[in-house]
Amino acid sequence: MTVLWTAAEVRAATGGEGPGGWTARDVSIDTRTLEPGALFVALHGPRHDGHDFLAEARRRGAAAALVSRVPADAPADLPLMRVSDTLVALRHLADAARRRSRAVRLAVTGSVGKTTTKEMLRLALAAFGPVHASAASHNNRVGVPLTLARLPAETRFAVLEMGMNRPGEIGDHARLVRPRLAAVTRIAPAHIGAFRDLAAIADAKAEILDGTPPPEIAVLPADDGQLPRLLARARARGVAQVVTFGLDVAATVRGRVESEGPEGQRLAVLVDGRELTLGLAAPGRHLAHDALLVLAAVTALGLDPRPAAATLARFRPLAGRGRRLRLHLPTGGTALLLDEAYNANPASMRAALAVLATLPARRRLAVLGEMAELGAHAPRLHAGLAEAVLAAGVDRLYTRGAAMEALRARLPAARLGPVTATLEELETVIVEELREGDVLLVKGSLASGLVPLVTRLAGRFAAEEV
Repeated sequence: MTVLWTAAEVRAATGGEGPGGWTARDVSIDTRTLEPGALFVALHGPRHDGHDFLAEARRRGAAAALVSRVPADAPADLPLMRVSDTLVALRHLADAARRRSRAVRLAVTGSVGKTTTKEMLRLALAAFGPVHASAASHNNRVGVPLTLARLPAETRFAVLEMGMNRPGEIGDHARLVRPRLAAVTRIAPAHIGAFRDLAAIADAKAEILDGTPPPEIAVLPADDGQLPRLLARARARGVAQVVTFGLDVAATVRGRVESEGPEGQRLAVLVDGRELTLGLAAPGRHLAHDALLVLAAVTALGLDPRPAAATLARFRPLAGRGRRLRLHLPTGGTALLLDEAYNANPASMRAALAVLATLPARRRLAVLGEMAELGAHAPRLHAGLAEAVLAAGVDRLYTRGAAMEALRARLPAARLGPVTATLEELETVIVEELREGDVLLVKGSLASGLVPLVTRLAGRFAAEEV
């Protein structure tokens, strides 16, 4: 891997003090994933202080470390660049990376589908040149500058995901990244506990247009009720080009699902007055919606959407976001696990249940964990999932979290699995009840702790991805 940063460049970007003579091939904030040759940034967080892991960073092969203090037990052979605040220094490093790069920067936000859309963009843009994109869901006040600080000089496209928990966060990201193209997936009641209503969420997501200068291009969802609000913000910010996308709706890039089944779907897409065919190897209208955003972005950048559509045919849903696992049961048969365990809000819950309904099954089972950050709206929004659960034909429902009691109260008792106190007890119940031909959906907010359940079931049943 080529040199990403020299000691002199880090010193100039951050104003740090420390020895020269070293180079870094990457930037890391976590010794568990640190690769040899990386610059380790010792961040101080609510649970961990990176300064306590300098020895581990050196053991893992760190080239140097960015620190705000020098612990007594710091390795003598690890070069330390000292700054007053390591998070601020990381932002300075990100700013320097942006200024020296010629990459076209694309930013993606929205209430649902951010990470999937980012990964689709990574795949589609690779047809036109080297792409750098956010790792996993690095979309917060640490993840966004970290992604930018890792931007290689030779990259043609940089795709950055932007998330939020409160007003002002996305605007802060946008002013750091200064994207040429800013995209919004859709607006839904995620994080609504911190906001007045959907309009307030739309305003917060529209902060992605607040870069200085503003983006040249905005890609917005034509089928979203908050579109007028997003368009007004784009006009107010002076965005030169607005492109819309959507399914079965008047839009710059318009899609129509021609066929769909458990193995995938085929869309007819009208773009620039031409029709092309888009095949996706997974069911779900939400995935079709995300793919249309990608084609709209590619087209707005002046690129040919046909190679992008061809590469999207290779896209597979991500772990925790629609991945499908075949479970090999002790009886010799198999069951299917639909892994949606990474996160949840009312819109994504309904989308996952709609996918579950398309999958052929002896029985449809679902483990639903409570949805976080809904505030006073939580009882109503959890109870409101009852119709989607019934429409999906869920034969047996297991839940995690007290907020899910509002949903259980709306469903027939015969469809409800037992309430369990621990994840281990829930796992035991599922293992006992799972039968050949069953399809099991696992979905909930990260705080509901269902990711480990998927990991355990996958290990227990020698899972393979399908």
